[in-house]
Order: sequence, then structure tokens, then C-alpha cells
Amino acid sequence: MQGSIVTLYSPEHRAHATMSLPLIRSLFAHMAWADAQLLQALRAAPGDDPLSIERYAHVLAAEHIWITRIEGRDPRVGVWPVLSLEECAVLSDENARDYQRFIDLETDATLQRAVTYTNSSGATFTGRVLDILLHVAMHGAYHRGQVALTMRRSGGAPVSTDYILWSRGRPA
Repeated sequence: MQGSIVTLYSPEHRAHATMSLPLIRSLFAHMAWADAQLLQALRAAPGDDPLSIERYAHVLAAEHIWITRIEGRDPRVGVWPVLSLEECAVLSDENARDYQRFIDLETDATLQRAVTYTNSSGATFTGRVLDILLHVAMHGAYHRGQVALTMRRSGGAPVSTDYILWSRGRPA
């Protein structure tokens, strides 16, 4: 069917998709803000909430792993690390600095370059920097939502980290 979702989002369409550098900058400024908001909420949560901390550590580890893949470095944490909240705080700050530094040097053209990397299962892939960055932003949003759910179930007060809240500069 012409104009259907299948046609609009075919592999051929994705191969030519573009995104502006200003939007990438906004997504990663939001990521740093959302990571910090979540850390603050986890610190304020009553009692111990290991599942929420585990998922938050995974968000931060994935951010770290992807920037190291893009830059051709070895990551210093695994995909599902066991981290304390203080270790999470250090990794969150490091990720924010690394992405800021990286994105500051990018152009719309360099976002289109291909990067070859090996995933945690040992498989090798090649992808555009732009697609990797978009994945990092979306992956974090997905898992931050999971953390909000597990925080609520364990008696904590989840924090909303929606992009629109960040863009407005205030909560709903």
C-alpha cells in the first residue's frame, strides 16, 4: 500500500534518514539532565531498591559503551554492571562530559559516517554515528521508564524525565 507505515519506514527509507546536529545536542543535553534527575530520585528513595539501581546502572553503562565504540576505545564497564549510587554518579558525569565533548566536534556531515564495532556478544556491526546516537537517547528513555516503575513498586517516588519536561524547563 502506497504511503503506508511499511513503505515510510522501509530499510531504504532509513538509509537516507537525517537528523540535525542541534536536535542531537538537545537529545544529549536532555540525557544528561534525565540521568541526573534519576540519580537524585534514587538517592532520595526510602530503603534499598536494587532493581532500580541495576537498571539505572545499565542505562549509564550503555551510554558509556556506545561512546567508547564510536571513539574506538575499550569500555571500562560491562553492559549490566553492579554499581553503587556513588559509582553511578561518577559514570553519569563522565558520560555527560564525553558526549558533550564528542558532539561539540561533530557536524551534520560527520554524523553520517560509519562506525564498525563489536557488540557484547562478539558480533561485528557497522552503523552510522547518527543512528547510534539516536539509539543511545531512545534506549535511555526506555529504561528510565522502567526505573520509574520499579521505584514506584518499591515505595519510592519516581521522577518524570520526559523530554518535553526538560524542553519546557519545568515539570508538568
